Amino acid sequence: MNILVDITHPAHVHFFKHAIKAWNTRGHQVLITSRDKDLTLYLLDQYDICHSMLSQARNGMFGLGLEMLERGSRLWRIVRNERPAVLTGIGGTFIAPIGKVTGRPVVVFTDTEHAKVSNAITFPLAKVICTPACYEDQMRHKHETYAGYHELAYLHPNRFQPDPSALQPFGVSAGEPYIVMRLVAWSSGHDFGDKGFTDLAAVIKILSHYGRVLISSERDLPETLEAYRISTSPEEMHHLLYYARLFVGESATMASESAMLGTPAVFISTSTRGYTNEQESKYDLVYTFSDPINGQRQGLNKTLEILEDPEAKKKWRLKRERMLAEMIDVTEFIVDVVERYGLEYQNEGRS
Repeated sequence: MNILVDITHPAHVHFFKHAIKAWNTRGHQVLITSRDKDLTLYLLDQYDICHSMLSQARNGMFGLGLEMLERGSRLWRIVRNERPAVLTGIGGTFIAPIGKVTGRPVVVFTDTEHAKVSNAITFPLAKVICTPACYEDQMRHKHETYAGYHELAYLHPNRFQPDPSALQPFGVSAGEPYIVMRLVAWSSGHDFGDKGFTDLAAVIKILSHYGRVLISSERDLPETLEAYRISTSPEEMHHLLYYARLFVGESATMASESAMLGTPAVFISTSTRGYTNEQESKYDLVYTFSDPINGQRQGLNKTLEILEDPEAKKKWRLKRERMLAEMIDVTEFIVDVVERYGLEYQNEGRS
């Protein structure tokens, strides 16, 4: 069976990498279409995943519209020539229209309720929408849920084991107190109008009293803060998060990744997510601060409260174990659900 996986963001590489390997092992032909956005191509190459780059990410609604047309025409040609039995991806904005036009099932994975525009495009056209059970929006289309989070596709203990030697490129060690900070560019379609930190320099100055501050940033930094930026070994970021004292940042994905690894996480953004909300209310792993005026101050106060607790990491490891006991290995779900819809299409005798 031919399976087409559309990967348009670095996080999608992590989400699908183990499923791609499993499909190949089962004898399927997996076609990877990629997008030149941030570190997407770099990560695909690092994991030796063959792919066809179809477009470069553009900014703004107009730019995204142009990319939709460009990428859509190239996807259509690939589907016409390679004849996959099923298409899959996160978000699905690019593949859902192509699946509808060609009559092929599209299996979409999402966990982002506030991606209103892309969801409005994708959901009516997809065969099925797969979300974590904690997804908060009402779904009027075919919907399957699972007990897990996107990040457990690659950070479940079955898939990931921390390695202290992976910290060497970052210039830190497992026993060293350090804090990871993530800044986003706010250029994705679901980020328009959102914001996070309002006075970054002030936050870094305070946090530096508790350990080395390491910044992973999608956007430019003031010259005075460039010394805090880390820019090496992005494929090793999860090892860095595992051994960190704390994560604080504007990325919901990295906040959730930290939670999966048992590292305290403070998420500062004017938008929220169902999965980080559940990780806070049910497991006390992540704290979200979304007030546009007071969010930074409130988030910093919580950050300092955690850093002042010498037992924080031990507490978070126990919270993580309780969470994992109630969750599945999400890669197994990805592999099975995509195969199921592909086989259903084949059994209908369509080509």
